[in-house]
Amino acid sequence: MSAYRERAALAAGTTLWTRTGGSGPYRVLPDGCMDLIWDDGTLLVAGPDTLAHLTTDRPGTTYAGLRFDPGVGPALLGAPARDLRDLRVPLADLWPAAQARRLAERADAGPAGALDAWAAERARTAGPADPLPAAVAAALSAGGAVTAVAAACGLGERQLRRRCEAAFGYGPRTLTRVLRMQRALRMARAGTPFARVAADAGYADQPHLSREVRTLAGVPLRELVP
Repeated sequence: MSAYRERAALAAGTTLWTRTGGSGPYRVLPDGCMDLIWDDGTLLVAGPDTLAHLTTDRPGTTYAGLRFDPGVGPALLGAPARDLRDLRVPLADLWPAAQARRLAERADAGPAGALDAWAAERARTAGPADPLPAAVAAALSAGGAVTAVAAACGLGERQLRRRCEAAFGYGPRTLTRVLRMQRALRMARAGTPFARVAADAGYADQPHLSREVRTLAGVPLRELVP
């Protein structure tokens, strides 16, 4: 039986989580986020997913990670999100070896606390955050049209796409689909009837909701709702 816990981390836009592995496959759904994960002594960066990522936990293994809100990860990790899309990459492949090793050694002594402290330190030294990714993610999550969001940001659609790919790993239309699915899941898991979910989350109708969830998650919506 797996166990998952999360809490707000010290750095803005980050969430600290721990997971004790169970048996069988585990489905990670696309959410526009990136993660820095401690896995039994190894630090991995999980890039933004476009489709569900299936993994199998080793029973009893404890994982700890930092989840970066959409657009936050690249600034703290120093890597464009587009380069990590749909990938799981050792941190040592992105950072100088000595720097990655020092953080791994800190994490070995207490992974959750070490990752939390690192992110807070990094946020302090990285300087002011670019406000554009958070504004774009909020506008798209609220159902804003891509053309309207681009205009509100003072960008053309091509410029917005380039900025989105660097910050989120994919363009604004894909990000819209991912964030809309996550909004639909939250509503469905709260007990909202699927027809109402489709209407309120911005789908054309319930079949559209069903098709999108199956495409992005790989399973019907009902299998994702406890």
